Amino acid sequence: MTTQTPDRYEALAPDVSPTTLPRTYTPTQRKKRWGDRKDGRRVRTVYAMNKFMPFIMPQRCDAQNTFAETLDVTRADAFIKEMIAAGYENFSFLHVMLAAYVRTVSQKPGINRFISGQRIYARNNIEVVMTIKKELTQESPDTCIKVYFEPDDTIEEIYEKFNAVVEKEKQNAELGSDFDKTANTLASFPRPILRFVVRLLNWMDYHGWLPKFLTGVSPFHGSMIITSMGSLGIKPIYHHIYNFGNLPIFVSYGIKRTVKEHQADGDYKTRRLIDLKVVTDERICDGYYFASAFKLMRRFAENPALMQKRPEEVFEDID
Repeated sequence: MTTQTPDRYEALAPDVSPTTLPRTYTPTQRKKRWGDRKDGRRVRTVYAMNKFMPFIMPQRCDAQNTFAETLDVTRADAFIKEMIAAGYENFSFLHVMLAAYVRTVSQKPGINRFISGQRIYARNNIEVVMTIKKELTQESPDTCIKVYFEPDDTIEEIYEKFNAVVEKEKQNAELGSDFDKTANTLASFPRPILRFVVRLLNWMDYHGWLPKFLTGVSPFHGSMIITSMGSLGIKPIYHHIYNFGNLPIFVSYGIKRTVKEHQADGDYKTRRLIDLKVVTDERICDGYYFASAFKLMRRFAENPALMQKRPEEVFEDID
């Protein structure tokens, strides 16, 4: 990863529209090889230990690592207020977190890998999954949405893409997303048939034979799933990742809190903090890589103005 100096990531001038910035990244066109999947290409040059780990820990629940972090969102709060004043209605810390993740993937693509069939794959897309409610009431049904991003998206583009999907689902009278329709169909089967169908889907997924339309609607297939406990007024939780599918990262963040720190000169400094809980599939990359990626993600989340410009370079995963 190349090191960027702060002045190269200064906020855009008011008369520059981030959505009109030219794209800086063109994905490498790769020929599909034996062993590749519809949703990812097989990573063949990882170390032998990495190839061995999915056989020692065949399920995601075997390989869950938990990670806690506290973010200083003092700058992010000011940035959010500026974005709302500029006309970005309902702009929130969720958009900051999404942008921070996407920008981190552009620099550290290894966190966008997944394990299927006890092999390591580099995902073809950046797919973020989230559960939403039409209304914050107990009676309102849940539905899952999936939003696709490009690695060189700006934070404004991420806001627009995410909000467009959310608004489309909320406008449906009964939150009838493709996921809901598929889930309703499967749930209508008698229990013996449903158990058989789920086993069959697991077997097909193991071999990479699931139809693309199923992985496209499945909330269990994607780059990362994120949930805001802050919208519920509580602290974040460590949320497990699922054995079904191939989601490797679950991010949860909680309510904002204010702390006052005593300074050496006797004064107090007020800081706004958000606690973060992350559960990862440790098999996709080593601890050093994860640590460097999360430090980068923290930097972007705490300084969202850095993401108003496109990254100077986008890195692709190894072969």
